Amino acid sequence: MGRVGARLTDLLRKQLGGIGAALFVVALVLVGPLERWEYLWFDQLFELRGARPPTAPIIIVTIDESSFQELSLQWPFPRALHGQLIDRIRADRPLVIGLDIIFDSDSMFGPKDDEALGAAVARAGNVVLGLAGAQDDQPLVSVGGKVLGAKREVSNMPLPVIRKGAAAIAPLTVVPDPDSHVRRIPVRVPVPDPVKGYEWWLAFDAQLHRQVSAAGLATRPLPDAEEVLVNFRGGPRTFQRVPYYRVVRGETPGLFHAKIVLIGSTSEVQHDVFATAFARGGDMSGVEIHANALETLIRGDPIREVPKPLSTVLAVVAALAGSALVVRLHALRALVVTVVLFVVGFLLAYAGFLLADVWMRGVACTFALVLGYGATVVENFVHAQLYKRRLSPFFSPDVLRALVRARDEQSLGPRRRVATVLFSDIRGFTSISERLQPEQVEEMLGEYLTEMTQIVFKHRGSVDKYMGDGIMALYNAPFEDPEHALNAIRTGLEFQERALAVSARWQEKLGVSIRIGVGINTGEMLVGTLGSRQRFEYTALGDNVNLASRLESATKDHGASIIISEYTYEHVKGRFPIRELGDVTVKGKSRPVKIYGVVPASVRQHPRAALQALATLTALGEGRTCRVRTVDIGEGGLALAGVPPEWEVGCKIQIRLEGGGLPRRIVAEGTIVSRRGEAAGVQFTALDEDSAPVVADYVARGLGATSEDQD
Repeated sequence: MGRVGARLTDLLRKQLGGIGAALFVVALVLVGPLERWEYLWFDQLFELRGARPPTAPIIIVTIDESSFQELSLQWPFPRALHGQLIDRIRADRPLVIGLDIIFDSDSMFGPKDDEALGAAVARAGNVVLGLAGAQDDQPLVSVGGKVLGAKREVSNMPLPVIRKGAAAIAPLTVVPDPDSHVRRIPVRVPVPDPVKGYEWWLAFDAQLHRQVSAAGLATRPLPDAEEVLVNFRGGPRTFQRVPYYRVVRGETPGLFHAKIVLIGSTSEVQHDVFATAFARGGDMSGVEIHANALETLIRGDPIREVPKPLSTVLAVVAALAGSALVVRLHALRALVVTVVLFVVGFLLAYAGFLLADVWMRGVACTFALVLGYGATVVENFVHAQLYKRRLSPFFSPDVLRALVRARDEQSLGPRRRVATVLFSDIRGFTSISERLQPEQVEEMLGEYLTEMTQIVFKHRGSVDKYMGDGIMALYNAPFEDPEHALNAIRTGLEFQERALAVSARWQEKLGVSIRIGVGINTGEMLVGTLGSRQRFEYTALGDNVNLASRLESATKDHGASIIISEYTYEHVKGRFPIRELGDVTVKGKSRPVKIYGVVPASVRQHPRAALQALATLTALGEGRTCRVRTVDIGEGGLALAGVPPEWEVGCKIQIRLEGGGLPRRIVAEGTIVSRRGEAAGVQFTALDEDSAPVVADYVARGLGATSEDQD
């Protein structure tokens, strides 16, 4: 369970951004700010889909500005005129007539006016009248310590003389959403009843649906719901319209046969206009909304809404997915995949709306996806900066980038592993610092440690710590390196080479020179981040670490600048010029340890003479060759120029050279022991019997000056 728990904790830590984004989006959904944007997305889907021609036989008789002008009347019209209108329509034998007009009070033209309308309604026999509901908020009054008053709902029913001959009476309820857009209509409405309290009535459009179904029009059953989302066919004037005055004048004979006739105001002066998906400016009349609603009920194709809880769950998944993409793919590739997911999600949502009349709340999902991605990118960036700041003293930029990409701090935890550790130190630094000012010492150390650290990083090592003028470096940590022992020795050799250049500058500037000692050991040790809660270090502990430190101290006693243990020697034998130094018993060790000295290129064991000749190098065991130039030669080796970079330190080669004053061809085997740019130093490991005296004679004759390059 410990390992599983650690993995789970690590996963949760990596996806904190996504988890936070998911919780934030859920909070927004619950509180409600996203709902307004979801409604806008709903309207946008209608615009993308476009208008569709209606199929139900609906025609609207419009009470418009032209009718006011042509009839020379102001609102309200005489109700006897409405009766005349109904008689004209009835003559064409329509399926049903629906009046989007309220007749809840006596006519200003007298009782006979109401009777004329009631008689026309009764003659038609298929008229559906509307009623309006209103909430009566009575003021609260305190009387004798008691608060009196209440809220009650009232229904403005049509007058009895008008409604007694109607086919049905139904509520004309249209309730806009919080943004004042109409998107849904009720199917059933609670109407106050003095006996029952409330009674459920079919809403106006549902009642019209019932009437036309009874009249023989093919319809789909009414949905078993209190309200439905209207599947709007288009904007204003989508349905056939005819002005009120033309019908009254008898200019439309036969127009209403087998039609559903809706009568209502389309004049903005009467303020019976609303905003819808196709009329965002708020210029769709109420009677046109009823036409769209009735078309929806007849066709049985209301917009089906994906349940809000399911949309919220999808938003949570989207937030976690956006975060997971960053964790798995990193920012740039995750951005590409995020965009692809967004496009795919958009196309699926649009296809669902276009083909199946399904509305999926897409804003929450989109916002969650983007927020999950963005929050994780920001969290990763902040974490990476802190991570880099903590680890940059220990690792090379390449290793640091790999650690940041992996974000696996568990890999830095303490664990046993075979590694190689290197210690280096400046000889006699205490006496040197006594001769200089503190500022000069700081300048020297800054330059020296900077250059040495670059060398450690170059050879895939990690700087464990600085100890004054000393450096401790680790190899094969934190990532596996099969050549960790070789790279440690390459570091030591380049330390010696670079120290010569640094020493020359210090000699010229400050009058001091330096030499360094290097100790290297390989073995099992505890490697990882160790320390207290306040301060930690990436370091190594164990007996093998102590041995490396003792070997560095032993360089003074054995006249060797680089000493390696027998354990390191087993990993590198045959790859470098090495001389055995014998057995030593270092402090803290009861058993003697065999040690070896690595011969650096800077140590001149033989005199040299300048030599300008061509040489052919052949890599032993590989067969690759190259042509280079010689710079100088000695009995122990030679210096070359123009060596390709792939011929690295430690490479075992065969050398064939001739010309440049040599009496005959020289054939030898050797090892590249140093590199600086295109220059390389080679130490002979085997010299042909006929070649050895030729080299000795050439050097003895002292042709040319001694080269400054190394063996």
